[in-house]
This record gives sequence, structure tokens and C-alpha cells, in this order.
Amino acid sequence: MVLGIDIGGTTTKIAGFSKTRVCGVISVQADDPVTSASGALGKFTTEFSLRLNDIQTIAVTGVGAELLGDNLFGIPLKRVPEFNAIGHGGLFLAQLKKAVVVSMGTGTAIVLADGRDIKHLGGSGIGGGTLIGLSRYILNSTDFDIIVELAREGNLGNIDLNIRDISQVEMGNIPMSATASNFGKHSDKANHADLALGIINLVCQSIGMMGVFASREEKVDKIVLTGKLVGLPQAAKIFNRLGRVFNKEFIIPDYAEYSTAVGSAYAISPGSPQF
Repeated sequence: MVLGIDIGGTTTKIAGFSKTRVCGVISVQADDPVTSASGALGKFTTEFSLRLNDIQTIAVTGVGAELLGDNLFGIPLKRVPEFNAIGHGGLFLAQLKKAVVVSMGTGTAIVLADGRDIKHLGGSGIGGGTLIGLSRYILNSTDFDIIVELAREGNLGNIDLNIRDISQVEMGNIPMSATASNFGKHSDKANHADLALGIINLVCQSIGMMGVFASREEKVDKIVLTGKLVGLPQAAKIFNRLGRVFNKEFIIPDYAEYSTAVGSAYAISPGSPQF
């Protein structure tokens, strides 16, 4: 088995990769990269009843990867550039040969993945960190689950301006229900649930449009979404709506939250298929 570990700013994710398939995933939180990587390995071996000698190699990626040594509990470490891991993971999980892959972490990174060739296209500071930060200042909460549950009861009509709010005629192929201005309504009717949904919508729409622009530039119609934000119950609906408007296909594969960890393992696995 090859393990992939993605050491992020707040969360470390680990994926087991064997015979070209994902065979287990977990995540842990810790204050420093060494502690989080060690904790993730220990938790993974315990949860899946593995011995250390069952693991051939560990692929590490992410912001904390460079702070680790050459091995972890005697298992050799191989470093995989994060953009490569993002691209490989997105293609493998979506089973595609070519796509724009969007990694939604604390911020957002966008790559073009074409087989084994990965090109970093750019990114944005808008991501999960934005969602939590805005929720802290607007809703006085940083609890992801509370924010999500609150948003389930929200009404965007009290938060966002739509095209129909400012125009009586359609604008090209843009539907009247499309957002003209996030948080542009300024309605006194808005409650905390509306605000929570407005924050989620703002973050997801911003990321989705960056994906659309990247796919247009690269002449690719498929956009693979990865990272923790794909787990938002509202995310699929928001991205699918954008896809219909701009004739793009947004894809959220299984294990999307662990895609970068999967991609790092895939990148060094000798049994991986060549797309």
C-alpha cells in the first residue's frame, strides 16, 4: 500500500492507495505538521488494522510537507508538489483524461490536468477560510456544522440582488434568477439563516466562476471540484446552476474532500494507469 498525506493549514488528510484504488481515508487536526502527520498515520493504521510494514511508501504534499524529514516511523517519504497532487487526484477520482481541477481549501487553487501533465492556472484567496472568517464576523460563529445547518433555512431573496431585481429584460443567455450582486439586497428582513446561506453562496459562486473562466481559457468543458467545501449541502446546487448557465459540467467525485491526498499517492504509485 502507498499512503498519501495532505498536510493543510488546519487539517491533515490521509488516503490509502492500493492496486489503483482508494482503500481508506481519514482526517485529523493538530497544531504542527509533524504531529498531524504522525497522528494521521497512527489513526489510519489503527482504524484499518494495518502494520507499519504493510505500507511501502508515504507521499506527502501540502503546506507542511517540507517540514517533515525523510521518513515517518521508518517508512520512506516522497514529496509531491501540491499542484501535481491536485491535478492527479482530480483526474483519477473523476476518471477523466483532461479537466480543470479546482481545489477548495482555505483558499482556492486551479490547475489544468491533462494526463500526467499538470499546469497551475492560478487561484484565489476565496475559500473555506473566507467562509469561516465571514461567518465569524457576521454570525459570531466559526463552527462549520452550525453554519451549514443555519443556512438550510436561509432565503437568498433576502440577501442577493438578482437580475430581475434590477432589470425587466433578459441579459443575453443569463436567466433572470441569476445573481447580480452578492449581499446587494440590503433587506431588513434578512436573518442569520439568510446571512449564512448568503455567505456560502458568495464563496461557491466566486469559486465556480473562476472555474468557468479557466475552462473557457483552456477550452475544456469539465471542471472537477475537490476540497472540503464540496461537502456543503448547498454546493452541488450552486455549481450545477452555474454549469447550466455557462454550458460547463461541474463534477464532484467520490472522496473529493481527500482528492489531494489521493493525488499524491497516485503520483508515486507504480501501478497507477497512465491516462
